[in-house]
Amino acid sequence: MSSVEPDGESTGLILHVQRLSTEDGPGIRSTVFFKQCPLSCRWCHNPESISAQPQLQWYSTRCMGCHSCVGACPSGCISFGPQGFLLDRARCDGCGACVEECPTNALELLGRRVRVDALAEELAKDRAYFESSGGGVTLSGGEPLAQSGFAIALLQRLKEKGIATALDTCGFAATEGMGQALRSTDTLLFDLKIMDRVSHMAFTGQPNELILKNVLLARTLREAGETGARLWIRTPLIPGATATRENIVAIGAFIAEHLDGVLERWELCAFNNLCREQYRRLGMEWAYAETPLYDTSQLDEISGWARASGVDPSRVAVTGAARAAYSRTEETRRS
Repeated sequence: MSSVEPDGESTGLILHVQRLSTEDGPGIRSTVFFKQCPLSCRWCHNPESISAQPQLQWYSTRCMGCHSCVGACPSGCISFGPQGFLLDRARCDGCGACVEECPTNALELLGRRVRVDALAEELAKDRAYFESSGGGVTLSGGEPLAQSGFAIALLQRLKEKGIATALDTCGFAATEGMGQALRSTDTLLFDLKIMDRVSHMAFTGQPNELILKNVLLARTLREAGETGARLWIRTPLIPGATATRENIVAIGAFIAEHLDGVLERWELCAFNNLCREQYRRLGMEWAYAETPLYDTSQLDEISGWARASGVDPSRVAVTGAARAAYSRTEETRRS
């Protein structure tokens, strides 16, 4: 969804910039979250990043029910009912008029259009953090390469400024764009979610052939000396979907066969439920709203599958929070 302004400068739609991040690549980083994603993962932890359009969200705790937003909406798609704010999202075009009128900041528009040069300058202000920690800028989302022209231009501009970059991608992107991005990227954070094609289609809405092709491209370009990007594989641990012994072992076998000597880190990202309120604010249902976190023993078991799959065990890392484990006696007492 990148475009070109009359002056020739590429623009794109982003959600926000998260500074001082330590979870999106090496060192301290500033992470740019892009709007739009080609996958529709059932467990998506960033629902606000799926749509290619700006989206409105409502904070019930901030709303005083003045109904100023109703009169401000030029499309007439806002109303109030017994449960509070109601929005006809099919008619909302994200103009932001209601946000400007709201006196308590109960409404927020997710998504702003930015220019490459302006964003690069904003990110360069964090250079001191990058240089002291070995960090840099990470492009995440959503899927950055869904706006490939903008993402590639931003990577190139940051490279010109001497700022290290990382690309966090689901891998479902045009191979040509992936190749261009990799030539300007220092670290590739590549998602491998599910190895079985049918299951991948069922849980993400897309097959995985293109994804596997693109991760092999990363190896090919590195071997050819066309990119020096370090490779991190990321696997979200989703109960009943990705975090099965069969799937973890299959991913490990693929890595061992095709990425040995190239992989720097295989990151197993523990399921979390921090996005529940985000789904509610967007008027969306989440299939995993009642799913509990893994406890440490469960995460240890899953990481054991990974370390025994043929991958160098020292490359496997588990990230994310775990719930405290307690005994069956305590569980019975609480029920």
